[in-house]
Amino acid sequence: MSASPAYRLQFMMCAGTGCMATGSLEVKDALERELTKRNLQDEVQIIMTGCNGFCARGPLVVVYPDGVFYNQVKPEHAPLIVEEHVLKGRVVEKLLFKEETTKDKVPLMKDIGFFNLQRLIVLRNRGLIDAENIDEYIARDGYAGLGKALQEMTPEQVIEEIKTSGLRGRGGGGFPTGLKWEECRKYENFPKYTICNGDEGDPGAFMDRSVMEGDPHSVLEGMAISGYAIGAEQGYIYVRAEYPLAIQRLQKAIVDAREYGLLGKDIFGTGFNFDIGIAPGAGAFVCGESTALMYSIEGKRGMPRIKPPRSAEAGLWNQPTNLNNVETFANINPIILNGGQWFASIGTEGSKGTKVFALTGAVNNVGLVEVPMGTSLKSLIFDIGGGIPKKRKFKAAQIGGPSGGCIPNGMEDVEIDYESLQGVGAMMGSGGVVVMDDHTCMVDTARFFTEFSVDESCGKCIPCREGLKVMFDTLTNIVEGRGKEGDLEFLIEWGHHVNNTSHCGLGKSAANPVLSTIRYFREEYEAHIRDKHCPALVCTDLIDFVVIEENCKMCGMCHRNCPSSAITWEKKQVARIDISKCTRCRTCIMNCRFGAIR
Repeated sequence: MSASPAYRLQFMMCAGTGCMATGSLEVKDALERELTKRNLQDEVQIIMTGCNGFCARGPLVVVYPDGVFYNQVKPEHAPLIVEEHVLKGRVVEKLLFKEETTKDKVPLMKDIGFFNLQRLIVLRNRGLIDAENIDEYIARDGYAGLGKALQEMTPEQVIEEIKTSGLRGRGGGGFPTGLKWEECRKYENFPKYTICNGDEGDPGAFMDRSVMEGDPHSVLEGMAISGYAIGAEQGYIYVRAEYPLAIQRLQKAIVDAREYGLLGKDIFGTGFNFDIGIAPGAGAFVCGESTALMYSIEGKRGMPRIKPPRSAEAGLWNQPTNLNNVETFANINPIILNGGQWFASIGTEGSKGTKVFALTGAVNNVGLVEVPMGTSLKSLIFDIGGGIPKKRKFKAAQIGGPSGGCIPNGMEDVEIDYESLQGVGAMMGSGGVVVMDDHTCMVDTARFFTEFSVDESCGKCIPCREGLKVMFDTLTNIVEGRGKEGDLEFLIEWGHHVNNTSHCGLGKSAANPVLSTIRYFREEYEAHIRDKHCPALVCTDLIDFVVIEENCKMCGMCHRNCPSSAITWEKKQVARIDISKCTRCRTCIMNCRFGAIR
């Protein structure tokens, strides 16, 4: 058997869903062709990793050992990269990342603000390993935590370490993980099960998907340690079917782990047996609720059930069951290896460790971010996220998905932890952060999230099924110009009613977007209702589509971009809109930088 070549360079290419969608596989093929053409295939290795995190800048290539970061790479750049970087040792300037604030080009990944302000625990292997190569996971302490737990610790000691860490469930509820495991262990009914919730359904969220795609063994290892702690021999990963790449990589990871003896019978020769299966979900948001998820695995309709009994006592097939989400399980290996006290030293008094966020919306650096609990929302958006594009103003951030709340401008210094977010009317949720600028209508935003909850309600309980629909209809009337006095008081009353009387946790938080936006943006609601005007110029029924002459700079941008030729303009003349031709598409508003259209 011949020895592997000693590569002098490695191209780490992102092969997460985002980069693949923008052509990373085509870039890989182009680089391989160019390297072969120049007989360099034994000098440069190309490794396809999971999500690098900087999703908006893909396709991404990081060149090691130096760590040079190239973004938005295209197949036609392959000859340039090989000629300049591989052969001449020169950085390709045109492919470097440019900081939005300073406009400086930054060659090294470690010097980019988006990366160097994070602290990685869950994402510790981000962009560093081939997600489909178990050896690379093992080389970075993979399965060492499982080995330590099985060979050096009792199940009770494992649970105690997790309790000491202060790890709380990262799926949204924030329940202490160690207490959940301890509760499940005390029941002696067998078999027991441990389940990973990969049914990520929040709009704008992609944290769990990226971990399953990029580091699947971290999830499997965490589940195996959980199985040992609670006394289970079977686990299931519930993954929505819309995540085909995650399912594919999890399936391969399970096969490889079995071949290595890390799943299956007599793991590490300790007599511990544990295996994992994959249960694809059909994409129902309500199946993110634990009991609905278990019904779905059993082949039943995904609907929450009455509690008690809790899942720890009678969960999957009425047997004791532990359920955690992807991110929670990915934390387990580092905690076992480094100790619960190490993890507890990170974060705040009530919220330990780090949290992974999917940072999306009106922010320059869209991507996957991991920061210590207690990091301010301002730091997340402006330091890591690079601020708001196009010199717009920050207006609000929706945290916690459709069950979360909006945090307004002026409160961005709030710390991101369970207690602080709850105090301002939001919630941690699974970690979606949707940033909104001053061109966002908060009434329409509340309507959007309410419509999502209406569509995804399982219909089991009347407050959620009917109450949310009534709230959605009221919001629709407001954005379409039919709002009336008393609507806000009605929405507040019904919102509290829905939250207080719905059956499951999803319904109990479904009105949060409405309640939080009324709390912080009441004047915007009042403008819609009393003045029949949308201040953000989003709700088309409340826009006149008239040019304000004193604001018009006569630049012609509205005319050039109008898709229906409804705008007439001549040089040094004020534009005019022919309302009979106008399709109310808002293209003119989005292209006018001077606020000259109302």
